[in-house]
Amino acid sequence: MLTFEKAKNYVGSLARKEHVLTPEEVAPAREYIRNYWQHLIRYHPKDEGSLIGLPHPYLVPSRAEGHEFDFDELFYWDSFFMVQALWDDDHKELVLGILDDLVYLFKNFGIIPNSSQHYMTGRSQPPFLTSFIIDAEKHYQMDIGWLNDHMNAAKDEYRSVWMGEHKPHARQVYRGLSRYYDTNYLNDIAETESGWDMTPRFYRRALNFLPVDLNALLYKYETDFAKLARVNNDWEEAGKWESAAETRQETMNELMWDKSKGLYYDYDYTRRKRGGIPSLASYFPMWAGMVSDEQAVVMVDALKRFENKGGLATTDFTPSAQFTSLPTQWAYPNGWAPLHYIVVQGLERYGYHHDARRIATKWLICNLEWFNRHGVFLEKYNVVNPDKPPQKGLYPSQVGFGWTNAIFERFCHDYVDRPV
Repeated sequence: MLTFEKAKNYVGSLARKEHVLTPEEVAPAREYIRNYWQHLIRYHPKDEGSLIGLPHPYLVPSRAEGHEFDFDELFYWDSFFMVQALWDDDHKELVLGILDDLVYLFKNFGIIPNSSQHYMTGRSQPPFLTSFIIDAEKHYQMDIGWLNDHMNAAKDEYRSVWMGEHKPHARQVYRGLSRYYDTNYLNDIAETESGWDMTPRFYRRALNFLPVDLNALLYKYETDFAKLARVNNDWEEAGKWESAAETRQETMNELMWDKSKGLYYDYDYTRRKRGGIPSLASYFPMWAGMVSDEQAVVMVDALKRFENKGGLATTDFTPSAQFTSLPTQWAYPNGWAPLHYIVVQGLERYGYHHDARRIATKWLICNLEWFNRHGVFLEKYNVVNPDKPPQKGLYPSQVGFGWTNAIFERFCHDYVDRPV
């Protein structure tokens, strides 16, 4: 049996065989990224057609002037990942402004929409609001009044959107767990709320599934609310949130955890069975801190399902074509920056520092080699054959991409600037 200590020693030996990047190797790419942020900043204080006016400047995912995918709108979960490269005084106003734009959207539309377009208000994206708020408080030493005001907005979002039981937010559907949703009650549009558009995870039936990642994110909300209540010396409220988190944890372990495979699986509540697609969504519970040390051991061992030359594939080699007729870019052989960030942060949280460094370094090298050859960063990468383009999705692959840039810079900060 792979024990906790054996697992750490094993992955440590692997890490020492990996290439160690130097600051000089990544310097041109980091300079490119620093100069690129200015191209992604938008400021639209008034509504313009379908575009929702926002009070503060914000970042868009990519710039492609004259292209049909030239973005002008803010995106929910993209924003959380993009700011991971910007926690410094120079970007404080921009970062706090983006956070306030998200809160503004919720207060005005009763939802943080997929993006700041009026036609996107029927769905959201994976909820990272409490994590964004806590990161901002930590990096900028915001006062308790600011923290309570922003977390109160997150509590309202949690209750009305993610725990809603009826239209327009019929997300909590089975044993206290929630699903991705769309007010038009369309499976494919509900799948876009997951951010994984498209993926084999839900077999084109997203409304029938309780997703691992979503419910891990809601566990994180509950534990974040509990911590805030303790800061406020409200022990009764803290107990309520801790109880909610414990119940969610127990239910997820019962329905979604497969001990023999060392992974969590999305749960089809209409058929009372787990889905069969192993994916990196399984590692959101580790990032959220809801797995035991014993679970972490087997989850680390299960990473070999996903680990390739260029990093982590979004799913394992399960052929996605048999499950959906649509292109599934959120699947093997593609790797994505936000999922690498989630996995690496989860590994760090549980003490698997060598694993985290190895995977982050693989991802950095994959990104860097493409940049050195082509002079751009991509939205996603083919981590199985990094020299080849990624698998296409429903829309053309994007370049100069915000969250790729951000996670590259964040990993450089964590693993290149801080050598072993």
